[in-house]
Amino acid sequence: MNRKLSGIRESKAANMVLYFAALCITVPLLILPVWIFFGRWQWPELFPSAFSLRALKSMFSDAGMVEVLFSSVMLSACVAILATLTGIMAARALVLYDFRGKKLVSFFSMLPMIVPSASFAMGVHVVFLRMGLGDTWTGLLLVHMIYSVPYTVSIMTDITAMAGDRLELQAQVLGVSPLKAFWHVSLPVMMPGVLSSLSMAYIVSFSQYFLTLLIGGGRVRTLSVVMVPYIQSGDRTVASAYATLFIMTLMIVFGVMEFFARRKYEQAFAD
Repeated sequence: MNRKLSGIRESKAANMVLYFAALCITVPLLILPVWIFFGRWQWPELFPSAFSLRALKSMFSDAGMVEVLFSSVMLSACVAILATLTGIMAARALVLYDFRGKKLVSFFSMLPMIVPSASFAMGVHVVFLRMGLGDTWTGLLLVHMIYSVPYTVSIMTDITAMAGDRLELQAQVLGVSPLKAFWHVSLPVMMPGVLSSLSMAYIVSFSQYFLTLLIGGGRVRTLSVVMVPYIQSGDRTVASAYATLFIMTLMIVFGVMEFFARRKYEQAFAD
């Protein structure tokens, strides 16, 4: 009886913590759209005092905003797909095979997360300039991948370890080719991890500012490069407009990812 009561109390406490965390995340997000339409909201005023459309005019007056948004989404989508593919292959190698230097490979795959970003970015920038990749879309894609791959490898390693390869090997014994066995057997089982890897890699790429500004040289504009200066300057009205667009774009892309991932999952188990 005492154990049940303690379990109920722990469950209630956990729910309260979750609700409080959700509230702390939701309230600032709800304030963002309000800031777009008001130019002044001083403390201790409960409500904004000056209506303004300056943020919308500033955002929509930028003739290259559509191009910036499209470039940001395409860059992050390419990074997410390539980083996830790399993570899947690296995870399968680390989990399913034994080879010399396995622990060293695992350590080096996490190295971009360990090295400070400023020193890492400066070194990469020098190398890319010598290779002719500085201030280019390709160089930006590669450097975003370098930062995204550690997350995808970490996620896919855990998922691959849980899924294993027994079902895949059984399919191969029944005459299915290795590629088809992976596509129809292992991939649907790992789909939650694949979706998490895609989402994480996309967020890492989409939100990069310093790396994008340094490697892109200001020539490759993304939404974060346009948005962050307004945040740093304290212009909350315009910054809120770009931040709202930033969040809406993420939500739409994640919705599309989840739709296709769920469709693949349902089709695989329906067959």
